[in-house]
Amino acid sequence: MLQTHKNPEAFMRTLSDHLSNYAAYHLDGRNIATHFVGIPAIVLAVAVLLSRPVLADLSGVPLTPALIVLALTTLFYLRLDAVFGVVMFALIGVCVWTGNHVAAHSTAAWLSMGIGLFVIGWIIQFVGHYYEGRKPAFVDDLAGLVIGPLFLVAETAFALGLRAKLHDEVVSRSHAMRASMGGKHAAA
Repeated sequence: MLQTHKNPEAFMRTLSDHLSNYAAYHLDGRNIATHFVGIPAIVLAVAVLLSRPVLADLSGVPLTPALIVLALTTLFYLRLDAVFGVVMFALIGVCVWTGNHVAAHSTAAWLSMGIGLFVIGWIIQFVGHYYEGRKPAFVDDLAGLVIGPLFLVAETAFALGLRAKLHDEVVSRSHAMRASMGGKHAAA
């Protein structure tokens, strides 16, 4: 496994590289199911928490750390795949829009919503990894923090019968990676 925190070039990997690496840590269906709840909660929490302070007003659009993160992650996702990048922009954009509305309320409401969603999301994630019997992907590869939401979009596309070639490649590569890691699901 390439380790982003030890290897900055890891962010230059392909879509298949990232999804295969992430999928190698996510072969248990229960773990994947928890990610469909936990990851959106975490993404929304981060969007809420980064919706303050407002750094500037761009013709009625508040420039916040959340908007900056949206722009940077969108560029990363678009570099990997144009269609998935547009989908990610829309999904995270909705989270940023929601975050801006939550941030407009009292500080207590803003922090309660942001921190509450963050904690609940991570608890759900760790329950999934208990089922998986493996640590989260980001422990070995920090890119996993950005790839997690993209993994959900890809899994949804695969479930709808889209991107079959990519799906086959990710499945094959992730199982080979998992076998090299050893442990639960190694022979799957």
